[in-house]
Amino acid sequence: MGLLRGRGLHRWLVPYLLSGARRRAPAPGEPVHLLLAVCDHYEPKRGGVPMDKARARVRQWVDEYPRLFGRFRDADGRPPRHTFFYPEDEYEPDLVDMVADLCRHKSGQSFGEVEVHLHHDNDTADHLRRTLLAFKKTLAERHGLLSRDKETGEIVYGFIHGNWALDNSRSDGRCCGVNNELDVLRETGCYADFTLPSAPSETQTRKINSVYWAVDDPLRPKSHNTGTDLGTAPRPDGGLLMIQGPLVLDWSRKKWGVFPRVENACLQKSQPPGPQRIANWLRARVVVPTKPHWYFVKLHTHGVNEPNQEVLLGEPMVRFHELLADRARRDPLFRFHYVTAREMANIALAAERNLDVSIQDARSLRYAPLD
Repeated sequence: MGLLRGRGLHRWLVPYLLSGARRRAPAPGEPVHLLLAVCDHYEPKRGGVPMDKARARVRQWVDEYPRLFGRFRDADGRPPRHTFFYPEDEYEPDLVDMVADLCRHKSGQSFGEVEVHLHHDNDTADHLRRTLLAFKKTLAERHGLLSRDKETGEIVYGFIHGNWALDNSRSDGRCCGVNNELDVLRETGCYADFTLPSAPSETQTRKINSVYWAVDDPLRPKSHNTGTDLGTAPRPDGGLLMIQGPLVLDWSRKKWGVFPRVENACLQKSQPPGPQRIANWLRARVVVPTKPHWYFVKLHTHGVNEPNQEVLLGEPMVRFHELLADRARRDPLFRFHYVTAREMANIALAAERNLDVSIQDARSLRYAPLD
């Protein structure tokens, strides 16, 4: 038990084992639509670096991303797409403008979108509400970013919590402080949360490999520990959409030759993408049951860390896109789609309703870019 706790497995191993019958790789002859969203905790000032260093970090993305990846296309003719979850607590107008320029590239291609990231501590619900409303207004009005709910007209955003501590989910109450955070997010226009998985952090939920509705209980933290899977029941009152990345045991890589490593959907220098990871992501089977062949693969990274940039803006990622293209050429039943966080949420809603639409048509089903 000590080993399980030391690696954080005790929080999710039992649900993982109980879901074994559902969790399997696609069978031969089974169609696959791999929906790939890279959700970046994009922190140019990470480590307290000066502005010239932060600017250089962003400039590398603006220059290198189109050069490296502009030639690749998915099944819908789209280039690779990156979602920059930009932290409110690091806001610098010129840095956000640089990222926005990458998303609206001069070639006419869109290489991604910007959403909301936040680090906070010892916070209150009222202060959090003001912070989120002010930041989404700034991103929308000053930079032309975020999206609009086509049903209500409201400006909306996707969210990732800093330090993984969504809904005050650390046992010491640090890095958040707000037990009703899910309600505050929903009420300020958050269309979905993309924080999880967070393993091996203690903030990891029991619920894994899921697209689901979480309902806040303001009397207790970590309300998203449980929830209602999309496509199994109507949306509950007060439900916030949660889109998790894959979390599985990887028996192809063993510690000390005995214990499996953990696949936690992270892209970084020590976890580059590759064929075995694709197999793990599909085996996690993060799907909506009404569209069982649509595989939601939500990955996360800290993309401006220099070591991670060697992967995200280097040969490992180039080889990964080549690998996807090669597999699609060899297997007509395998199709991959580069999606942003917003597009992934729209596609999940289309799947929940079992709409007879293509993935391309579902990308802006309810939430559409401002521009």
